[in-house]
Amino acid sequence: MMRRSVYSTVICLITSLTFLACQRGDLASAPGESGAAETQVTGTVAADTPATTVKGNTFVAPEGWTVEVRGPATILEPPEGGSWIALVDLEAEDADEAVDAAWAAYKELAWPLKVTTESPDKDGWSRRRRYEYQTSPNERRTVLAGTLYAKDAWTVWIYDMAHDVGEKRGGQVSMVFDRLLPKGYSRESFAGKTANELDEARLAEIARFVRDGMEATGVPGVSYGIVQDGEVVFSGGFGVRKLGDPTPPDGDTLYMIASNTKGLSTLMLAKLVDEGKLTWKTPAIDVMPSFAVADPETTSRVLVEHLVCACTGMPRQDMEWLLEYGGVTPEGAMELLATMEPTSDFGALFQYSNMLAGAAGFVGGYLMFPDMELGAAYDKAMQSQVFDPLGMTETTFDYERALAGNVAMAHAPDIDGNPAHAIFEINRSVIPLRPAGAGWSNVNDMLKYVAMELAEGALPDGGRYISKEALFERREPKVAVGNDASYGMGLMVDTTYGTAVVHHGGDMIGYHSDMMWLPEHDVGAVVLTNGDPGWYIRSRFQRKLLEVLFDGEPLADKDLASDAERYFENMAADRELLDRPADPAAVDGLAAKYANDALGEVTVVRDGETTYFDFGEWQSEVATRVNPDETISFITITPGFIGAELVIGTGDERTLTLRDSQHEYVFEEM
Repeated sequence: MMRRSVYSTVICLITSLTFLACQRGDLASAPGESGAAETQVTGTVAADTPATTVKGNTFVAPEGWTVEVRGPATILEPPEGGSWIALVDLEAEDADEAVDAAWAAYKELAWPLKVTTESPDKDGWSRRRRYEYQTSPNERRTVLAGTLYAKDAWTVWIYDMAHDVGEKRGGQVSMVFDRLLPKGYSRESFAGKTANELDEARLAEIARFVRDGMEATGVPGVSYGIVQDGEVVFSGGFGVRKLGDPTPPDGDTLYMIASNTKGLSTLMLAKLVDEGKLTWKTPAIDVMPSFAVADPETTSRVLVEHLVCACTGMPRQDMEWLLEYGGVTPEGAMELLATMEPTSDFGALFQYSNMLAGAAGFVGGYLMFPDMELGAAYDKAMQSQVFDPLGMTETTFDYERALAGNVAMAHAPDIDGNPAHAIFEINRSVIPLRPAGAGWSNVNDMLKYVAMELAEGALPDGGRYISKEALFERREPKVAVGNDASYGMGLMVDTTYGTAVVHHGGDMIGYHSDMMWLPEHDVGAVVLTNGDPGWYIRSRFQRKLLEVLFDGEPLADKDLASDAERYFENMAADRELLDRPADPAAVDGLAAKYANDALGEVTVVRDGETTYFDFGEWQSEVATRVNPDETISFITITPGFIGAELVIGTGDERTLTLRDSQHEYVFEEM
């Protein structure tokens, strides 16, 4: 649930681009399909348009973007201007020469190279190499490049985009890259195929994939389960629940399920719709009059369905609950939501808002129990409408209950890449927003939920839990997430490989999970992990399941191994740029305490040569880094929250600046 390139935990919470990568795979690697109508286009496109590069390789130009062809380069610019994606076709001796030539065709390269990483052959492309450049934080920009090779020629992609644009337009960025394919290439499709029975050999192949993934990523423990034709065919776990304790996890081990809570929350709302207590089209303020966002017009237009559709233009604004949550109640969280403003037009772009998703659950709870505190009302509504009817006896929002039993603890690599216990305290930050991500569950409970989805609302005894109409509305597309996926209401539907997969991922510090089901084939799965970078295991698990079910091309293993290698290579490259302990001269220039109205206070604590930043609810040792523009950043390095960057101000006043993709927070000396 956070920016992967900047944070090693809470993955997928800060930028939409990274959220999409977590859900669907790495940039410029998701397969697409070559269509018959592609052509070279120029100018501003009025609708999403299949197009080709100079050499005929395919991509999709998103609505509203401007396309320019300049020699070998096809350059796309979003409506905001000042950000670009370049696709350059050329001939070269090797990848490095190809990238140099691509930059020469696009514009002068202005950033030092930080790291290069390799990726396996995929989707008709070989010689895939990724180049990451070191930008300065005050530029608020990400610059990447990558090489692709097919038919004796190179295609180089360059991603040169401002953070705010990249986040707002993450779905459109995916649209460009998930159809970037060699001329004439057709991807593998499982459309029309019959799923294999998951016999002992096929289940053993999935188990091997999980164990190999754990070894590659260093994730200590994984539990997963699979249901086919109404029967649980596997439920169990591998590894350990906690470093230093040999106890293995199993199907009953509790993990944080993070954003998978959203799908359960929308199920509660669907039950209320089914019972005639509201409709998806009911204005949120008609149900809960206190609901508000900063923009009154948007407030009046938000229907119940919009609270969880990621389509209202409300951006991620997670720093304000991640760093300032001590004593915050759900009512306080809703007051915070009332200060937030949309950054794109209503219904125009995929923008993932945890604050709105939190409001969705509270609206349902308020409707059922208007005299109760919002959090207690939501908890009671979920218990009576979801957990009890489905027999999810261990699923809870009670952290103390969860932590007292058969529980997997959170882990993450330390700054040197070694396995470590992750900082857990920040996982409590989502409690005031618990409909968005504070659930604890296990494989066996989650499989009961998945089985109900596959049974189209029926229970194991044949009784009707919910109507198909109310259940299925949550899957209907509300906003596009690339060409082959859409976001509904707390659920995504992905048709990348020709058969629909309904799923959602979840990520908090040291916990990464996914739930998925194939409605056409009566197969579903749940995977829960207790360590960073477990998002790679959970995101590649979907492809592995498809491969085993349909005898697909073996891609998942290579992708997962490459993911892990790239992660640790990038981590090592970042580590090389840090001074630890923090540079004494930079520390001497700090004030003793800083404050920001939205994020609270930061106290500087010195313990010998070690410097800590104390955020109130938690603290982290910090290292320093000198940026290309000679500014100095302090970087948090506690396992699980590596990479929060506070930049020393250059003015007369002593300040520290912390940013997410669309917001800037200046801490001033107290």
